[in-house]
Amino acid sequence: MSDPKKLFIKTYGCQMNVYDSERMAEALSGNGYVQTQSAEDADMILLNTCHIREKAAEKIYSELGRFKALHDAKPDLKIGVAGCVAQAEGEEIMRRQPMVDLVVGPQSYHRLPAMEQAVARGEKALDTDFPEEDKFEKLKARPKVARGPTAFLTVQEGCDKFCAFCVVPYTRGAEVSRPADRILQEARDLVAAGVREITLLGQNVNAYHGAEGGLADLIWQLDKIEGLSRIRFTTSHPNDMDQALIDAHATCGKLMPYLHLPVQSGSDRILKAMNRKHTAAQYVDLIARIRSVRPDLLLSGDFIVGFPGETDQDFEDTMELVRTVNYGQAYSFKYSTRPGTPAAEKAQIDDGLATERLHRLQALLTTQQRAAQQSMVGREVSVLFEKVGRLEGQLIGKSEYLHAVHAVAPRGDIGQIRKVRIVESVTNSLGGELVA
Repeated sequence: MSDPKKLFIKTYGCQMNVYDSERMAEALSGNGYVQTQSAEDADMILLNTCHIREKAAEKIYSELGRFKALHDAKPDLKIGVAGCVAQAEGEEIMRRQPMVDLVVGPQSYHRLPAMEQAVARGEKALDTDFPEEDKFEKLKARPKVARGPTAFLTVQEGCDKFCAFCVVPYTRGAEVSRPADRILQEARDLVAAGVREITLLGQNVNAYHGAEGGLADLIWQLDKIEGLSRIRFTTSHPNDMDQALIDAHATCGKLMPYLHLPVQSGSDRILKAMNRKHTAAQYVDLIARIRSVRPDLLLSGDFIVGFPGETDQDFEDTMELVRTVNYGQAYSFKYSTRPGTPAAEKAQIDDGLATERLHRLQALLTTQQRAAQQSMVGREVSVLFEKVGRLEGQLIGKSEYLHAVHAVAPRGDIGQIRKVRIVESVTNSLGGELVA
């Protein structure tokens, strides 16, 4: 029996890419590949890319350049590029970097085994189609191997919102929802393998329509799975946050009190230019409705500063919205152009001004995040321990509010939910003690 081939996957971007990388590795396992954590040991290197951040394509070309010496030393090494940069760049990747053997878009990776076989025959393989067949139906069943206590589960892909700054509709395609029965079976298999918490993923996850009652109905069906203790979902759009989903936050005990709900700007003028199709007041009202049924909800958001045409007043409107909402966590970015998007054609504001605004916004968000963490000191939370910490006897896990928590606990508590009293707040995490 020949030795297994080794696959190294480097994943960029969001949780959906993490999930996709897992499925790619599973797909290639049928071709004799096992994963390795070292590019130097690999027979195939696969970069699973993201196109959201600035100069994403150039960063991938730079990364490929770093593998050139390794490729020269191992001529049989196969190199592939997957994900959204692959979708956007296509043949250009192979033209600019001839050592690349395989390019596959995010909707076509179920075809990886056949593509790898073509590469093994000495051919180049390119597939950036939006195939009619359901890739999840074509992928083989997930292996029944022991897993860690948390897992991502993609339920929806693509987006129909066409925000003026975003490439997702062009790289991931239109909104598509997986049938509920297939999601539920995958969830049961994950739980049988040791998973206690599942995070449902989608580019616009609360637009999920694979169950009759939408995402809320899917959550209630997942709630019935014995052994599944926690449910989360991300990323959401305010316009798809319906009353049934709000009610689920009030009454579903397995749905965690954490919500990532991007707004991007607090200025109605900029929101209109972004094609967000909601106002700042509508967003603030939505948050109030959610908090009225789940007062302890920890809210996370996304913000873009320096969008084309943003004035000082527009930026101050964003700062005021942040003060009004009070975020426990948030992500903020300086606007950068994405070729092919409507905003890329607009006049850009001064980069130095955008940087100054970003620093001001991040200072405010950091203050709110630290206050949210500090407010947990003295409280008891439920922590799902996931791994061993750096200190002797220490375990690390997540609270129901998605705070990272470390505490001295028996190693056997990995995969278990334990009550922990928070005793300190440090940078990006909380320290606690087990409650007897």
